[in-house]
Amino acid sequence: MIAGTPQSPPATIRCGVVGVGRMGKNHARLCAQIDGADLIGVVDESEARRADMVEQYGCGAFASVDELLKAGVDACVIATPTVTHRAIVEQLLAAGVHCLVEKPLAPDEIQARAMAEAAKRGSAILQVGHVVRFDPVMVAIRNIPDLRPRFVEVDRVSPMTFRSVDVGVVLDMMIHDLDVLIMLMGNEPEEIHANAVSVLGEAEDVCNARLVFPAGPDGIRCTANVTASRLALKTERKIRIISEDTYVSADFGERRGTVVRKAVNAEQLADIRKRFQRGDDLSGLNYLELVKVDALDVGQGEPLKLQLENFLGSVRSGGHPFVDAEAGFAAVRTAQRIVESARRAGARMV
Repeated sequence: MIAGTPQSPPATIRCGVVGVGRMGKNHARLCAQIDGADLIGVVDESEARRADMVEQYGCGAFASVDELLKAGVDACVIATPTVTHRAIVEQLLAAGVHCLVEKPLAPDEIQARAMAEAAKRGSAILQVGHVVRFDPVMVAIRNIPDLRPRFVEVDRVSPMTFRSVDVGVVLDMMIHDLDVLIMLMGNEPEEIHANAVSVLGEAEDVCNARLVFPAGPDGIRCTANVTASRLALKTERKIRIISEDTYVSADFGERRGTVVRKAVNAEQLADIRKRFQRGDDLSGLNYLELVKVDALDVGQGEPLKLQLENFLGSVRSGGHPFVDAEAGFAAVRTAQRIVESARRAGARMV
């Protein structure tokens, strides 16, 4: 393979996985199972983890990326600690290997920008693993027509797992929701107000951020209130979106949601507003008769599998990945701005 020039991938894409810990072993499973993918080998510093993958999937096992490249791969998933992403991704991109790198793209804005620039220089794809975009709940929300958020509330909390402790809760957990919000709004926030608490380590374990997004064509801005905690007693992942015409409430853990829309027409709504202004007694109105309540149409599918299929589809077609390096960079930059805002508010963390 000529350095920096990916070959046209065959019908079956030769895949590798770098890092087969908690997330990486799931990527390896999917690379071994998905039609059109062939798991050539895995890279991990742990001989035991490498041996486990060989036993399960009969793939190659290597101690370094160099060895994996010699075996020959078209595409690779990188699921190593965040601080190692840049070196691994840049090596693979330089060799013409398409990359799907776990979120966050990088531990800081500078490294994220360098990786995005490396992707621009070559012709190999760099996709970032913001898997929530592929969650059937999020797919259903994205499919709601004419949804123009004015206020969004997001909660993502869980007990401490003592994984991903190389970064704080903003880069570990909240970044999922930052990517989704930037996708929905089409812009990064113009204002950020945040605070955070560090309890078990030097990085933040709990964070709340208020994000104000630029005004849309109608001149109205959207405000989002985002909370992430890895010190909760249970796991919850919920989102609420409010606009003039639609209210959406969804639970990612339960894979269900509700969509509430106005049921009254413009003339009826105008009449109600006039009665409000006159100070009429409206206690006889039944609010539930003024709205239409439907279940969110949530489909099926494993988000991680849908993400990998999308990545491999981009590899085959040469098309633009759904979550490109610029999107990954925007999420990292927003996360860094939140942490900086929390420090200015007095949060004590590294």
